[in-house]
Amino acid sequence: MVRCWWLAGLLVACAAAEPRCHQQLRHLQDSAGIAARLPPRLEGRWVSTGCEVRPGPEFLTRSYLFYANRLFKAFQFYYWDPSCRDPSYSLVIKGKLRLRQASWITRGATEADYHLHKVGIVFHSQKAMREVASWINQTSGSGCRGFLPAGRSWAPGALYEVLSAKTERDCTAALGFAMHELSLVRVERRYQPLPQPQQSGSRPVEELYLGDIHTDWGERLHYRPTGYQRPLQSALHHAHPCPACGIISRADEHHPPILPARAALPMQLSGSWVSTHCEVRPAVLFLTRYFTFHGGNHTWEGRYYHYSDPLCRQPTFTIYASGHYTQGIPSSKVRGGTELAFKVTQARVTPMDQVTVMMLNSSEAGSCGLAGSWSAGVEQDITPTNGCLALGIKLPHTEYELFKTEQDTQERSLLYIGERPTDGSSPDSPDKRPTSYQAPLIQCATAPEAFSNYISLKYVGRKHANGNEALKPLPVAFLLFIALLFLRWD
Repeated sequence: MVRCWWLAGLLVACAAAEPRCHQQLRHLQDSAGIAARLPPRLEGRWVSTGCEVRPGPEFLTRSYLFYANRLFKAFQFYYWDPSCRDPSYSLVIKGKLRLRQASWITRGATEADYHLHKVGIVFHSQKAMREVASWINQTSGSGCRGFLPAGRSWAPGALYEVLSAKTERDCTAALGFAMHELSLVRVERRYQPLPQPQQSGSRPVEELYLGDIHTDWGERLHYRPTGYQRPLQSALHHAHPCPACGIISRADEHHPPILPARAALPMQLSGSWVSTHCEVRPAVLFLTRYFTFHGGNHTWEGRYYHYSDPLCRQPTFTIYASGHYTQGIPSSKVRGGTELAFKVTQARVTPMDQVTVMMLNSSEAGSCGLAGSWSAGVEQDITPTNGCLALGIKLPHTEYELFKTEQDTQERSLLYIGERPTDGSSPDSPDKRPTSYQAPLIQCATAPEAFSNYISLKYVGRKHANGNEALKPLPVAFLLFIALLFLRWD
């Protein structure tokens, strides 16, 4: 029996857990230290903290500058490689942004309208110029054919206009370019402790969350975001150390940032991995993830916890799942990634609020556990019913995944797992394998760590008069734990 102790709403100790995992859990539970102003303040420069991967794949870095008069100037730097060291072309984007009301769909976000004035492109090689010109000439309307004559030689530093509001010319569709990410905005402010042990105090860190990019290339030009992509950080108030931040903030369309070289890491999955923050997915899903890989027999197990709020304080349901995975092979499509296949063979569900309890109890008999028997804080096995139709879980189930491991600037191991399809479907065939990644997880234990028997975070033991342990509810402030890998299994 694993026993845990609670103090002031924080998980203080758990006999079977590893200290670093506990540290990360306490970090997640300290969501009260995150402030998100509505409407947000955008003035200033916001930059990528590293090389980003978008569906396609596309490798890029971003530097966005917002002015007090609502105008903005944004740079997007595209690369041939996943280390963002070999630039292909740069876009300089100018326009105007108007913040509107708080989002009715994505809690904690602000909706916005934007208008593009002009978009220019600078090529960084003859190869990039030739490829992009070919895309535009072949796929754009009559106003864009002949964008660049065949055989035109590359002119370093030359700026070519691909969108102009004045002339109503727009040749950006061939690039898969849209700025719909500006239609959903959230700014978070938190504090990072000073690095030296002898130093007391902390420094502010500000992050700008913009709307997510659709995983289907054909949909991205029309998609209106309901989730977020990897956040930008304030050029003035960013986490330290951040070697990429200064390089990107000083760059422009003629001088793209070249990020520092980083050694490639072998894929080492064994161990335990947890979320670094409350995560947001399209279709308004807030969750944290925690799972363990057992490299010796290629099995995995884990939990993911869903919440109804962007700080992960109000739990809705938890899923435990387990199964096995294949030996990884290098991805031929996404350089630096590893392809694996995961099979989910067992799952258990724990409803954490009355709305979820009512939904599960009203589900069709035989489609999700024992019909009519669900109650808050009580876990139930859904393996005998081959999953749970109400939650979109089907068992057994195979998913084709993309993984990547890295080290951050503090030499902590990070695990990137393939981004979930925006339409809520499952990557259940090789052709649906992801080409981009979710938010990274951090390794909290190098040796495989067995999951304890389920301990509800919404209830804690007290004694009946007969001496048996009962369950009593805890305040919402107590309700943070850890979560798993997969969002949906259809």
